[in-house]
Amino acid sequence: MSKTIRLTMAQALTRFLSRQMTEIHGKKVPIFGGVWAIFGHGNVAGIGEALYQVRDELPTFRAHNEQAMAHAAIAYAKANFRHRFMAATSSIGPGALNMVTAAALAHVNRLPVLFLPGDVFANRIPDPVLQQAEDFSDGTATVNDCFRPVSRYFDRITRPEQIIPALNRAMQVLTDPADCGPVTLSLCQDVQAEAYDYPESFFAERVWHQRRTRPDRKELAAAVAALKGAKKPLIIAGGGVLYSQAWEELAGFADCQGIPVCETQGGKSSLPDDHPLNMAAVGVTGTSAANRLAEEADVVLAIGTRLQDFTTGSWALFKNSGKTIIGLNVQPFDAGKHRALPLVADAAEGLTELGAALNGWKAPSAWTANAAKGKKEWQAEAAKVTASTNAAFPSDAQVIGAVQRAMGASVTLLNASGGLPGELHKLWQAGAPGSYHGEYGFSTMGYEIAGGLGAKMAKPDQEVVVMIGDGSYLMMNSEIATSVMLGLKLTIVLLDNRGYGCINRLQMATGGANFNNLLKDARHEILPDIDFAAHAASMGAIAEKVPSIAGLESALQKAKTNDRTTVLVIDTDPLVSTDAGGHWWDVAVPEVSARPQVNAARKAYDEKRQMQSVGD
Repeated sequence: MSKTIRLTMAQALTRFLSRQMTEIHGKKVPIFGGVWAIFGHGNVAGIGEALYQVRDELPTFRAHNEQAMAHAAIAYAKANFRHRFMAATSSIGPGALNMVTAAALAHVNRLPVLFLPGDVFANRIPDPVLQQAEDFSDGTATVNDCFRPVSRYFDRITRPEQIIPALNRAMQVLTDPADCGPVTLSLCQDVQAEAYDYPESFFAERVWHQRRTRPDRKELAAAVAALKGAKKPLIIAGGGVLYSQAWEELAGFADCQGIPVCETQGGKSSLPDDHPLNMAAVGVTGTSAANRLAEEADVVLAIGTRLQDFTTGSWALFKNSGKTIIGLNVQPFDAGKHRALPLVADAAEGLTELGAALNGWKAPSAWTANAAKGKKEWQAEAAKVTASTNAAFPSDAQVIGAVQRAMGASVTLLNASGGLPGELHKLWQAGAPGSYHGEYGFSTMGYEIAGGLGAKMAKPDQEVVVMIGDGSYLMMNSEIATSVMLGLKLTIVLLDNRGYGCINRLQMATGGANFNNLLKDARHEILPDIDFAAHAASMGAIAEKVPSIAGLESALQKAKTNDRTTVLVIDTDPLVSTDAGGHWWDVAVPEVSARPQVNAARKAYDEKRQMQSVGD
């Protein structure tokens, strides 16, 4: 009979987590970088006490908001290319539900995070317990069921021994390149404290390695035949290139075959911006260089991308009626999208075998030369819109230019929702792989600062620069205090356009009136005049409102030497965005309106919809 050790369920859980390992650059390290925790009655006595007992092996970090701490955990996994990740635990009720948005973010972006929300009593004796939401028709339902549609794996632990299969299944999902995403283990609070005789073998150290799937021979042959017949091939690099750490294979393949490369939001920094074949961003927020090629391409090799609407211009970008898409992806669901030739494989393995099978084939030199010409033209356009200015209210693009000049391409630049991702996707000149950290899969306002904290935990020796708008800052900023408390320095550039400028511009573009987006257009008695620098300083940051682009560059240089998080605030113009590049995006306009502006926008919308490749 195997040896056992008597532990509570929570103690077994934390001991198990502390024994899971991985290898980074040949060195064995814990696969869990720690646990984010905000305690309440649903987890403080059970998992809280268990975390205390393993605090030296499995560090616990305290945050100020459950959603934010989960964002930090997710950003940590992204910055580690999914090789390491974190857990997040909350009490039941509002603490748990605060993490559901973050779970959806991780689900969309295919990022690993372990959610450990407290739950009601399994024995149901004290029902309804504090913060329990009662379902009049289902005694088994709790608010944690909200995690089900945004978790890759969900389990409710109602007996202490159930944690054994649940944790083993959780690790399989968290480390699987195809099914990777959030795992939720809902922990009934009485069960957290119940003891069981666990087999000692359950706590044996285990080293996890990322699986690298090689392509099927028939799928590979079909992909090779399509590429060999191509006159105008194009590569789209998605986030899967970075998760696979396949940037060297991508660069070698593109160079050898002479195929230009463009990047999705998730794939940006797969190649350095100055690589001659990197046409940069593609799609709605794409460069003119990339989008022109996408319109003409006859074969599109889509690597590690889920081909969402921003990448494809709502399926109006790829205009070559005879085009073939090759979906190189670890996830068959993505590999076969839009009638693509599937090539189910790890990005690095797939590119290596594709290159070998092409046996020296190269794209026509005229196509490659045409791409290089378009890149130069785009670079000239980008230089114009990012150039320094004396304008009282500079554009987002001009602020981006200032940050680029002051901080260089070696920093990790982090952003999320609003207008900034679009401008940064086009204009930021990324350097090292993973140095561009955008969360645009779920476009989550409030991710930026918490995400910057998680990225800094993964890259403590690197400068992490967060760019954020005032609207997103007001939604979630509390982890500035956490960054100061943990000694994790961020440089935060806050662009204040006094409202939701991005959506205001979209509202105008669809014929809408300026309504409820900019503060001045929202119902108010007194127009807010928020002192963001004072607010950030109150949380311990070094903070300053800068008067100009020149002042921003000077302050950024000084921020490099600051000993803690620095917040720099600059006023910007809410109405200006970069005209160069870009592509149409399908945003439905009302068919009937009393306003002529909306009717005109609808007419233009109907015309644009004719470009869409329905069924592709």
